[in-house]
Amino acid sequence: MRAEAGKEAPNPANAAETLDDTDRRILDIIQTDFPLASRPYAVLGERLGLAEEEVFRRVRALREKKIIRRLGANFQSAKLGFVSTLCAAKVPGEKLDAFIEAVNAEPGVTHNYLRDHAYNVWFTLITASPEARESVLRSLEERTGVAILNLPATQLFKIRVDFRMDGAPEEP
Repeated sequence: MRAEAGKEAPNPANAAETLDDTDRRILDIIQTDFPLASRPYAVLGERLGLAEEEVFRRVRALREKKIIRRLGANFQSAKLGFVSTLCAAKVPGEKLDAFIEAVNAEPGVTHNYLRDHAYNVWFTLITASPEARESVLRSLEERTGVAILNLPATQLFKIRVDFRMDGAPEEP
């Protein structure tokens, strides 16, 4: 979940306790098999024996409860010519809100997390070039007065993670 200035991150674990079997089935399907169709909720509805509107209503409710934080495609940015990096910063409490706001305003930031650690803000940044990456990081440092640790990957590991909601074991 993206860090938000002045706000504590919601706890989706509490909301997950209220899921019924249909919500769990929807979550199992949309993690890896979201229909690529002009009316994906109708396709899901056919598969689940529900009306299109009911599936859409349930997915919207799951987003509002913060159980679903994002619906969208995942791209391998490097294969599209982009560069990415993981960044960490030691942000003093009095600068935290302003730093988070500045980071979240950057279009290339895909994740921004608060951590209970000396490096208390971690975020990922994707840009069109190494030069653009350096420019964004320099600009953030200059505007916020906070040094940013740039940790570009030296080797890529893609790990597929599905959170099974139906209690079945993970597939290899």
